[in-house]
Amino acid sequence: MGEHAHSKQPLHVMALAALGIVYGDIGTSPLYALRECFSGSHAMALTEDRLLGVLSLILWALILTVSVKYMIFILQADNRGEGGILALSALACPARLRDRKWLLFGMGIFGAALMYGDGVITPAISVLSAVEGLKIAAPGLGPFVVPIAVAVLVILFLQQKHGTGKIGAVFGPVILLWFLVLAVLGVRGILLNPSVLKAISPHYAIQFFFEHGKEAYFVLGSVFLVVTGGEALYADMGHFGKKPIRLAWFSVALPGLVLNYFGQGALMLSSSGASENPFYLLAPDWAVIPLVVLATAAAVIASQALISGVFSLTKQAIQLGLSPRLQIVHTSSREIGQIYMPHVNYALLIGTLWLVLSFKTSSNLAAAYGISVSMTMVITTALAFVVARRRWGWSLGAALGVCGFFMVIDLAFFMANALKIAQGGWVPFAIGCSMALLMATWRKGRKILGARMKAATPPLSQFITDVLADRRVQRVRGVAVFMVGDPEVTPPALVHNVKHNKVLHEKVLILTVLTEEIPYVKEKARLKIDKVVDGVFKLEAHYGFMETPDVMDLMEKIRGTGLKFEIPDITFFVGRETLIASETPGMAIWREHIFAFMARNAHRATAFFNIPADQVIEVGMQVEL
Repeated sequence: MGEHAHSKQPLHVMALAALGIVYGDIGTSPLYALRECFSGSHAMALTEDRLLGVLSLILWALILTVSVKYMIFILQADNRGEGGILALSALACPARLRDRKWLLFGMGIFGAALMYGDGVITPAISVLSAVEGLKIAAPGLGPFVVPIAVAVLVILFLQQKHGTGKIGAVFGPVILLWFLVLAVLGVRGILLNPSVLKAISPHYAIQFFFEHGKEAYFVLGSVFLVVTGGEALYADMGHFGKKPIRLAWFSVALPGLVLNYFGQGALMLSSSGASENPFYLLAPDWAVIPLVVLATAAAVIASQALISGVFSLTKQAIQLGLSPRLQIVHTSSREIGQIYMPHVNYALLIGTLWLVLSFKTSSNLAAAYGISVSMTMVITTALAFVVARRRWGWSLGAALGVCGFFMVIDLAFFMANALKIAQGGWVPFAIGCSMALLMATWRKGRKILGARMKAATPPLSQFITDVLADRRVQRVRGVAVFMVGDPEVTPPALVHNVKHNKVLHEKVLILTVLTEEIPYVKEKARLKIDKVVDGVFKLEAHYGFMETPDVMDLMEKIRGTGLKFEIPDITFFVGRETLIASETPGMAIWREHIFAFMARNAHRATAFFNIPADQVIEVGMQVEL
């Protein structure tokens, strides 16, 4: 992580920042998680033994899934300091193996796609559950909960284009205050009925399953709500590093969550009506309105972190060839990770508002929440097994023992959440499946397109030799840069330019931008230059999947290697293919239509690679898929 600025920050500063970004999602779970166990779609009657069993399940889910699995085990699987399921997929299945290990890489694609379902539902349930506290403070405000939640979400998404630089500094302190309030409220509740602390023993969780069987299994889907957000801490590892994330969890987040859940449980034992909304009923009457304001702020921060995470995930998908180019706006000149993606942002806004207006309450949304996250956790464990065997050199027994233990827990949570599909769980699952289909279609379509282009053009060395031998082709002054996706393919734009214009520039640079399976590429490994013949050069520019290519910056670097030219003398030739679906073997015709639509709506290469529009010539061509 030598290239990460966060490594120079003091540990406590980074831990505070990590608290604000990483733990907002899991930190807002107390708003609804325990309530759903006893008043949700799969609720059970409230008795002392059931409550102690559920609390014990909650505590040990936090310990085993978050503290042990993610904090100790999964955080070790970093890709040059970066985390997240795409980074893990790149570790588990290098590019050279992807055609043979298509199932393994496909799991990574599907896991990444499921995060989009989480990105839609988390802002909706977090904000809605926070605003619902108004019904406790003033029951007459009940009809205004949904409009207020909609207004908060609209403001949140509309301000994304301004970045989080100015307000990001308060995220850590606000979430720190939130966890302190969770702890204080929890202690207040525990003092009402200290016997609730018996649930610390795992005996109560085990007994709960033996005594309640099917009923206990149903409620496991609601218990899972306490660990949603666990995947986010792994995805955000690259921003903060392992130590700050672990320090923030064990010193602040975990104690605050456990105390609050036990406090809610103690209140529910003391007051049978408290299961309606135990979180807000923990607070004294005078504190409910301030608590609603703080909870809404925490929900907005949790949503912001997830929105930023989806932006980052999409950028990685583009760089890894799983998505067409989309507009990326850098909102900070100092922080490379702060980006804004307009199309993704508005898609998330529309999806989130649709969920709020359709489901109307956080309880209804809780019935839909969890299935995509639980499946992502299953995939993460499976990929981690491969990494442990291939990268870490673990024995089969050790890898099976550790990963098998976590897989049993993950599958139990997933199957319990699968029961929610009819209650709305199909929504995030359908979003995830749709995104996985689009990613797989784009990847396969690009592969087919590359094969068609390669078959339609002669080898580069042969083409250049023929051109130089052709007296009709004139050499003209200037520098021509031809961009091509495959360094082994002669750029079709070059072929068309010579064929129709009968000219070859004095200097010809054939540029290929390649994305490596590491987050960042060192500057000394950025550029590779090979001379084909006098005046014709092949250039390979290497970037990490967390970086954004900048072609004009590359041109300056090329000048520094000894190739003499002036930037204003450059003309960029970019191919623009019109794709036509056909019956030629490749993909199903309907997928070819989808791929062609995605290609037509992709962000223009000139804008994506930061090429001045007045120095570009686009060469169009038709290609049958």
